Amino acid sequence: MQVYLVGGAVRDKLLNIPVYDKDWVVVGSNPDEMLSQGFTAVGKDFPVFLHPKTKQEYALARTERKSGSGYTGFECHFAPDVTLEEDLIRRDLTINAMAQTEDGTLIDPYGGQRDLNDRILRHVSDAFVEDPLRVLRLARFAAKLTHLGFTVAEETMSLMAQIANSGELEHLTAERVWQEWHKSLATQNPEVFLSVLRDCGALKVVLPELDCLFGVPQPEKWHPEIDTGVHTLMVAKQAAKLSSSLPVRFAAQVHDLGKGVTPQSEWPSHKMHCHTGVKIIKKLCERVRVPNEFKELALFVCEQHSNVHRAAELKASTKLKILNTMDVWRKPERLEEILLCCQADHAGRLGCEDNPYPQKAIFEDAYKAALSVEVKDIIADGFQGKTIRDELDKRRIEAIASIN
Repeated sequence: MQVYLVGGAVRDKLLNIPVYDKDWVVVGSNPDEMLSQGFTAVGKDFPVFLHPKTKQEYALARTERKSGSGYTGFECHFAPDVTLEEDLIRRDLTINAMAQTEDGTLIDPYGGQRDLNDRILRHVSDAFVEDPLRVLRLARFAAKLTHLGFTVAEETMSLMAQIANSGELEHLTAERVWQEWHKSLATQNPEVFLSVLRDCGALKVVLPELDCLFGVPQPEKWHPEIDTGVHTLMVAKQAAKLSSSLPVRFAAQVHDLGKGVTPQSEWPSHKMHCHTGVKIIKKLCERVRVPNEFKELALFVCEQHSNVHRAAELKASTKLKILNTMDVWRKPERLEEILLCCQADHAGRLGCEDNPYPQKAIFEDAYKAALSVEVKDIIADGFQGKTIRDELDKRRIEAIASIN
């Protein structure tokens, strides 16, 4: 029995970036032998075992043959005579098809180290097209590694386009689409995930609500970049710079979905996009099964970002109404998250990346002023029942007005 460290752990080790998970391949063994050594079987479709002490995953070397549609349509073969090279060739990218022995010797039969040095994301073999999930995985790797200079090989992008046009992406479950999208949000450049999917034609299949933003014009006065899709990518990039919160990054990416359904006769104006966008976000989150934490923030940002941009023009009563709608009294962290999304929206315009965004401070000050009003003081003044709420709003409006 021979054991090898494989995949992302080898890749990230060679790139000198943090290694969070270690996966191992076992050559020359079988399930009975693994169980006899104290490993726990966890694989459903192929033999994967957890180490009795480290709980890291150990998989028996295997080969795969396409037998159906989608990313689950494979027949798996494992046996003691399956070689390491046979196991590695079924992997997606050359940089993920390297292994290390226990003494640290690198085994690289498919040029992964060369592509690491050249900063290229390249498929291992033409079997790449058999698994549609690899399109999303590669887009995520591009988002993770673009800051190191990685780009997708032309021939690999061609295979991704082939998959996008084949209908195979339609077999991906909502859970897998969200899983890859969610992981991409944690990368340094989450906007690259969307742009790579767009470039190969996959975005229109898996996330058509975002794809239809491309080619939709906006007023050049406010959006020098003009194209709504380009703006969305710029906002996504700015959101990643401003916040590590994944719900914030998600909300920034979908805040303008309403512009994708504006009639062409009304272009470049999008007066109703905040209203129409709410409906689209709800449907998208239901279809892709986005967690409520992400959905709720996205809905607030979509609904209120135009109002926040106009902060300097708003009356004190309007500011309070917006704060009440956001329910920031019960969830004070929500205000900061919404304002960061709005700031990213402002900065995600051509030439505005480093411009100040005073609207954020205006709403923060309004919140602090309103928060200074004590309910106990209102009760002490003799107000009861519904009148407490009315008086609270009245005093909060006065407090906000006093700082203008």
